[in-house]
Amino acid sequence: MSSVVSSVAGRAPSTTQSQSTPRLLIITDHTELGRSLEHHASVVWPEIECRVHAPLVSGRFHSAFTALGYDVVILDDRIERGRGEEWLENLLRREDFPPIVYLAPGDDPALAKRVAARSVIDVLMRERIEHRRFASALREAVHRRRQQLALQRTSAQTRARSTFGPISIRGHRFVREIAVGGTSMVYLAESERAGEMVVLKVLREAPESRDPQAQFARFLQEYELISSIRHPNVVRIYDLGIADDHAYIAMEHFPLGDLRGHIASVLRPTEALAYLGQMAGALQVVHEVGVLHRDLKPGNIMMRADGSIALIDFGLAKQVSLDGDMTGTGEIFGTPYYMSPEQGHGHELDARSDLYSLGVIFFEMLLRRKPFLAANPMAVLYMHGNAPIPKLEAALSRYQPILDRLLAKDRADRFASAGQLLEHVRQLQAEDSRQ
Repeated sequence: MSSVVSSVAGRAPSTTQSQSTPRLLIITDHTELGRSLEHHASVVWPEIECRVHAPLVSGRFHSAFTALGYDVVILDDRIERGRGEEWLENLLRREDFPPIVYLAPGDDPALAKRVAARSVIDVLMRERIEHRRFASALREAVHRRRQQLALQRTSAQTRARSTFGPISIRGHRFVREIAVGGTSMVYLAESERAGEMVVLKVLREAPESRDPQAQFARFLQEYELISSIRHPNVVRIYDLGIADDHAYIAMEHFPLGDLRGHIASVLRPTEALAYLGQMAGALQVVHEVGVLHRDLKPGNIMMRADGSIALIDFGLAKQVSLDGDMTGTGEIFGTPYYMSPEQGHGHELDARSDLYSLGVIFFEMLLRRKPFLAANPMAVLYMHGNAPIPKLEAALSRYQPILDRLLAKDRADRFASAGQLLEHVRQLQAEDSRQ
């Protein structure tokens, strides 16, 4: 596999953060305050990198988050409608957390005194931030953080935290193992570069693999397909790297899990339609760059705290422009419950095959059961190709036309594209808003 490694090593981005560029994490639910703080910080350091985290929109930090990769954190007292002191206590308990600057209300000197007694760099008046004092606090925080990190980088404990199974991946902190499969190991980690909790997927060379280079190339294809796409409903890829002759992908972590749990909790029809629209929007851009997903199912649709969804797991994805299919001609890959008739029979696929899978998911969101059930996978595949499309109950009948087109046996009877499906979803949503 070494020849494959050398061919991609030159384009793999570095995982270590530049120590010349300070990074600032601002925790506030108030957009204007966040912008003001970013402006003040850019005056101190024009090249500073700032991230604003709004818990009321994006949710709380993962319990294992330690702000790895940040030099200083600014905490607004009004966070989560006035729970700043609770947040401060929580963050100070986290091991190796960066220095904190606290923003307190000017009319509460007792609060400012309490907070100042804690291990914070400074307590500033939120209503009128003194720029010189702000700049001094930032410089002091960055200085302390750099000293702290310099001591940590040489420690055995830090090296141990960067160990993932048989390999060491710099710039990432091990949190826990998620899964180990035949071809990959999956971990929850904290990324210094991303400043986020991430899912690390590490290629595991299977002992029975006859062609490890092809296996490695397919793993890299997953990264290359997704990283070229910028869409709010497609998983974010933060990094690709090579360590100890293993390739890894660092991708977005979804603490709320996947769509399966939400289906089980009973979705309102309008919610199901909204999710269908987001999936269609994602597939529109995916298909426009010549990519088919080929394994759409609720387990590959992840939930974010802001209510949006994201498509993941492009391990079976295929670029339409490729001359040869890495899975082999006529081989069937995917999940039978969600396969189009043509996929179930190993025939050539196109964008409308992914739309069929969306139809199965939409049916399941509406009724909490799959449209076709049978005793074994082959019987399920037969039903996809031959059984009539199930009819929705009267209360949901307005969605029957869209389902009939999505689940049509003949591709020619389905929506021609994800964009066309999205137009129909928006029409239904507009009708809902008028009722």
